[in-house]
Amino acid sequence: MISPEEQIKTLQVGTEQILPKEELRKKLKRGKPLIVKFGADPTAPDLHLGHAVVLSKLRQFQDLGHKIVFLIGDFTTKIGDPSGRSKTRPPLSDKEIKQNAETYFTQVAKILDPKKTEIVYNSTWLNKMMLSDILKLLGKVTVARIIEREDFKNRLDKNLPLGSHELLYPLLQGYDSVELKADLELGGSDQTFNLLMGRHLQEQYDQEPQVVMTFPLLEGTDGVEKMSKSYNNYIGLFETAENAFGKLMSISDDLMFRYSLLLLHTSNEEIEKQKKEIASGSLHPMDHKKKIAHTIVTKFWSKEEADKGLEHFKSIFQKKDYEQATEVKVSGLESPCWIVDLLKTTGAVTTSSQAKQLIEAGAVTIDDVKVADFKATVKWKAGSIIKAGKKKIIKIS
Repeated sequence: MISPEEQIKTLQVGTEQILPKEELRKKLKRGKPLIVKFGADPTAPDLHLGHAVVLSKLRQFQDLGHKIVFLIGDFTTKIGDPSGRSKTRPPLSDKEIKQNAETYFTQVAKILDPKKTEIVYNSTWLNKMMLSDILKLLGKVTVARIIEREDFKNRLDKNLPLGSHELLYPLLQGYDSVELKADLELGGSDQTFNLLMGRHLQEQYDQEPQVVMTFPLLEGTDGVEKMSKSYNNYIGLFETAENAFGKLMSISDDLMFRYSLLLLHTSNEEIEKQKKEIASGSLHPMDHKKKIAHTIVTKFWSKEEADKGLEHFKSIFQKKDYEQATEVKVSGLESPCWIVDLLKTTGAVTTSSQAKQLIEAGAVTIDDVKVADFKATVKWKAGSIIKAGKKKIIKIS
């Protein structure tokens, strides 16, 4: 096992918060494998790259020699996690919960080493709790602390229904940490309240409190909402690699850097270096985007599938555009230049107002890089592909 400082340096990449970091350092200095908990309620059968943010971090813990406990919240699913919800979740049947949970094993094994992963169900202990046990648990937390939670507070302020069973959810998730004697629990930033409840209850049950590690929520392919099936902006772990590659290539360049940070654990220093290389022209943004997409697909699918995804993207998207492109010879215009001058010189548009309209609509790209600013100065070269709208494709000769 490498030194505590080296471990923290590796593990903190892509995290939002480590609460408290000094306690993590203290636990690591003991030189013993940590019990690292991650829970998932089987509310749906499919996992996507948003889930992979935390799962890939768990794999890092595994590779560093720590014990991963993957908790299936088959009991807590009957309540439904109220995190980020404006209304009570509809209840699932025991049959639906069981079917959803069964698919998790195969999907999680794409990222975690199944031989080094302990799978537990919280129904194992929560089903055994007597009313006296529930009353004891409720006595560990005040009502004021529960309703200070932002999700609950918002619903109360707006006079929206809030079920009393929902108030119990964070206590049950926290009690899972007591049962497992967790040293560390991971989750998305929307889980912070629940994770801290685990710390609180462990102290109430005379245990050393767990450290909490939270992660930013990964935006979906729309670049706005968090990745979710309900928003139809997700990249599923069971999709074909070709589909996944195409979806990755459809996101913005800036968002691709975020995917690199959260899914590949690329350091902020390395990302800043890459951005400078793109700005200077020494690194082509499209080439870099394809490299990141290839690396992500290799990590969560396979290198062979990533190679096929790349070739499929080239043949279907890039080569098709090149075949349709009208070749235009540009003379008397330097590079870099104002985007409008380039569009008008190549015949992509006839007026500045037309150029502005297309740019503001997000319909102008140069070598598959979107131009979002009407005042932008852009670089071009022989062979560059300019797209203005759906039908106007020009290749500079």
